[in-house]
Amino acid sequence: MPERSEPVYDPLEPGEGEAIAPTGQGGPMDLALDEAESLERPSGDAPTGAGPQERARSLWSDAWHQLRRNPVFVISSLMILFLVVIAIWPQLIASGDPLQCDLSKSQQGSAPGHPFGYDTQGCDVYTRTVHGARASITVGVCATLGAALLGSVLGGLAGFFGGWGDALLSRAADIFFGIPVVLGGLVFLSVVTSTTVWPVVGFIVLLGWPQIARIGRGSVITAKHNDYVQAARALGAGNGRMLLRHVAPNAVAPVIVVATIALGTYIALEATLSFLGVGLRPPTVSWGIDISNAAPQIRNAPHMLLYPAGALSLTVLAFIMLGDAVRDALDPKLR
Repeated sequence: MPERSEPVYDPLEPGEGEAIAPTGQGGPMDLALDEAESLERPSGDAPTGAGPQERARSLWSDAWHQLRRNPVFVISSLMILFLVVIAIWPQLIASGDPLQCDLSKSQQGSAPGHPFGYDTQGCDVYTRTVHGARASITVGVCATLGAALLGSVLGGLAGFFGGWGDALLSRAADIFFGIPVVLGGLVFLSVVTSTTVWPVVGFIVLLGWPQIARIGRGSVITAKHNDYVQAARALGAGNGRMLLRHVAPNAVAPVIVVATIALGTYIALEATLSFLGVGLRPPTVSWGIDISNAAPQIRNAPHMLLYPAGALSLTVLAFIMLGDAVRDALDPKLR
């Protein structure tokens, strides 16, 4: 029997409703189909069934998207915002003078207008607790900024360039890691006579930068071996451009996490040094000073110790909670 010839399919035959059937293999027929659909679709129209185009999301946008839905971040942020506001404007909630005292009211308990009672010198504990936030927040923020800036710059340069500078930084950091913090504070601050916060800030920066430098160094070493950095180098980008445009933005996240958690630690360190008598000193109002004055009277007047110690604990807790939330958001492995 003679073989029947297969009908020839003409994609341009009048009356046909479609062009070339897709094969799903990405061959010429699929390309022809794409071209035909692009010719038929009006300019600016989206494909059928496609939603609105989404912008490319970066690490920071993803982190902010997660942080806004994290109750730990929201609660800690509100606590820190409140602490910062009363540190800048303590008169909003405490109109009295923290240095105005009346010995006739020494160690008295709660009274109308004085809910926290009085300390040994007859000063209002509530007013001193509110005003004490300024010194602690100032020391914590300034020390964190100084340590983060110094540590990230030194660690980033050492990790990026390597060589003898990297080895020298590592050995210097090991020396500072070997100094006990409290003992170093007793030795360093005992010879300082200033009553301002800056000697304490300088000491914390001096002992705090090695930790951030080591974190920053490791992050830069990891980032500089990524493909996009090697591609930039192959295209002729200089060291400064690669470090500032490609390496630093992708290595700063661990530094931010460590610095946020360290801020609460620095506030606690300032209170410890003030409690020992070598940190902040009168007439500066500090939670550490108030705790030190209240410690001998804890049995007779526990309210003197309870309120400044509680304020200190809540402040440190707020910053540690904030650091944990930022760490969870910036670490892709924890998502």
